Amino acid sequence: MKEVKHPLPPFTLETAKQKIQMAEDGWNSQDPVKVSMAYTKHSEWRNRNEFVNGREEIQVFLKNKWENELDYKLKKEYWAHTDNRIAVRFEYEYRNKDGKWFRAYGNENWEFNEDGLMQKRFASINDLEIEKADRKFK
Repeated sequence: MKEVKHPLPPFTLETAKQKIQMAEDGWNSQDPVKVSMAYTKHSEWRNRNEFVNGREEIQVFLKNKWENELDYKLKKEYWAHTDNRIAVRFEYEYRNKDGKWFRAYGNENWEFNEDGLMQKRFASINDLEIEKADRKFK
């Protein structure tokens, strides 16, 4: 059975923003299996200095991420799009196991196949330690 994830490319401004909101909602669910289903079976990622390939590796990566990034909350924003690509800026906050709070800032470049599944994801991310009182996302 063919996998399809609407909306499909070519993207309009409206459908690009819809895809971004769906990604934000998925990641905020912190469900590695659910999130991985938005990607092709052989999706390629670069996340900071890590390279992740395929849904199984995505699931392991996300499971480890959310075991170490506690109280995770993400916000994504539209940056630009073309027919089958979307660029976003994002920030998220989390607490590590030592109780220190961080805000991560970054950009992602996404490429989708004709069925609306993300086949490439390249993320550049920087972390800033913050005080709990300085959190934006509560």
